[in-house]
Amino acid sequence: MAFIPSYIRLHEKGELNERTELLKELLRGCRLCPRRCGVNRLDGEVGICQAGADLVVSSAFPHFGEEPPLVGYHGSGTIFLTHCNLRCIFCQNYDISHLGSGERIAISDLARIMVRLQEIGCHNINFVTPTHYVPQIVASLPEAIEKGLQLPIVYNCSGYESIEVIRLLEGIVDIYMPDVKYMEEKYSKRFSNAPDYPEVIKKVLKEMHHQVGDLTTDSKGIAERGLLIRHLVMPNGVDSSEAVLKFIAEEISIHSYINIMDQYRPEYQAHKYPEINRRITHKEYLEAIQIAKRYRLYRGF
Repeated sequence: MAFIPSYIRLHEKGELNERTELLKELLRGCRLCPRRCGVNRLDGEVGICQAGADLVVSSAFPHFGEEPPLVGYHGSGTIFLTHCNLRCIFCQNYDISHLGSGERIAISDLARIMVRLQEIGCHNINFVTPTHYVPQIVASLPEAIEKGLQLPIVYNCSGYESIEVIRLLEGIVDIYMPDVKYMEEKYSKRFSNAPDYPEVIKKVLKEMHHQVGDLTTDSKGIAERGLLIRHLVMPNGVDSSEAVLKFIAEEISIHSYINIMDQYRPEYQAHKYPEINRRITHKEYLEAIQIAKRYRLYRGF
């Protein structure tokens, strides 16, 4: 049986428009993320993420550098959204997330972009840093569906999410892909100005897994639905790998698909912080892999 994205069923029942209206209301006194800035983005104000009411897109293309179940044979249809609500000081995409490199587009433009990515063979629509643009993304779906969109939607985020918003995304997002960064407040506060990140990410992971379960793939190994977790190994234990992997194994699922990433490099303002002003060592990376195996995790890395 052919896979049918869950958002199509919501559209057929008329629920997508209802969700859009509920999400748009969160832009008025913005509370789309845990920072709850309270600015009226519908009136042109911007909060910590620096995003206003309009969508700003940096690029959209078939990405072959993502996880194998997303890339498949023809690439992941990746849409890089400008700005970010977490704004880590070591961000490797800082020109997009901090400096705001991108082009302002209309909702209908986003619908056309998604359909174009499908037409050239991409296996999914992969929204990178979508948190602060959720209302606009959901608003674009009805038009995209009417134009033929039927690919899984990937929610590729930092994990610093509002539970209220994630619950409104149930039945819309097929694949959640949070990057679990820290489990210690001192690090999340120092490097992302988000002391509540460890508390937030635990609730977010549980809700995401509750909605979509473990990652499932088709007969060719291409992702259709589920939770795909990223974890970036950082120097000097800043990443809290032991705590992160223990939590995933014991409170999410030992069948979780986890990409333990080794590509950390000191970008943007990382040079100001001695403990993260270097690449990781091979030993640090292997230690993270061994921790995962010790907790009986086995998929993805």
